[in-house]
Amino acid sequence: MSHRLRVAVIAGGRSSEHVISVASARSVVEALDPGRYESTVIEIGRDGRWEIETAERSLTTASDEPAVETLPVVASKAPAQALGEVDVVLPILHGPFGEDGTVQGLLELAGVPYVGAGVAASALCMDKDLCKAVLRDRGITVARNVTLRDGAEVEHPFPYPVFVKPARLGSSVGISKAHDRVELEAAVALARRHDDKVLIEELVEGTEVECGVLGNSEPIASAVGEIVAHAEWYDYAAKYDEGGMELVIPARIAPEVDARVRELAVDSFVATECEGMARIDFFVRPDGEVVVNEINTIPGFTSTSVYAKLFEATGIGYAELLDRLIALALERHERRSRLEY
Repeated sequence: MSHRLRVAVIAGGRSSEHVISVASARSVVEALDPGRYESTVIEIGRDGRWEIETAERSLTTASDEPAVETLPVVASKAPAQALGEVDVVLPILHGPFGEDGTVQGLLELAGVPYVGAGVAASALCMDKDLCKAVLRDRGITVARNVTLRDGAEVEHPFPYPVFVKPARLGSSVGISKAHDRVELEAAVALARRHDDKVLIEELVEGTEVECGVLGNSEPIASAVGEIVAHAEWYDYAAKYDEGGMELVIPARIAPEVDARVRELAVDSFVATECEGMARIDFFVRPDGEVVVNEINTIPGFTSTSVYAKLFEATGIGYAELLDRLIALALERHERRSRLEY
């Protein structure tokens, strides 16, 4: 039998998106061809401790069970050995302490190939304030906002309603839609529980659409999907509760607008120096203007997640998508290994 690639899937994490990460990782493990890949799962508990088990056990037991080793110190044999003995890592983590460049930095130090954006792109795209600044500098339209740092007065120039967001969190956790000053104060207080940097953002009227991107130096865009939330806005419940949203592929937008969304998805991916994968979220105004909402460097990754569905509609199935992502990780690692430091 030819050599099987040894793959480590990192799941869980300290963020509020822990459960979503475990669900994504379970789908990934089940989809990896056992004839081509030998899988190991490293599950990070909500307390930040790492547990290394077989794929079958780790993703089916409670995430708060006693773990083996605490990181970021990679000194004991268990985590270091697991990382040192694999060919590629899939960090299927969402939110802080996983999608924000922290785990990517650890993998860079360990010299291990890994799927997805690098340290800088991961940190940049996790920070909605900084990401908007980079995109604006490249001439890409984003929703207007003001940024409140710790202790700043709660003021903004926009008409109500507005959105209030923690700068560095995902899955709509801590986000509120404020219709007046009273709701605004409560929304900022909620957001500040999650981050000491908070965005107050204008409401962008229009159709919410999403587009996946896949690649390194020559990224490609997926089909464009339209998000129909069965709520006032696309909040956490709409994202993850059964029947909370409907994904319409292709999006019900004009062909020239569809092409523009796909173009801007790739442009945003390149501008932020993403690699591997990302899902770019947009609003399409009634006049056809396309506005970037945010970039997700590790989107939800079950076989029924939006990213997978968008590429399935493009002709790239879930298993093939994983194959391509692993190949892209190995290509980048080999390319960068030739650099002199």
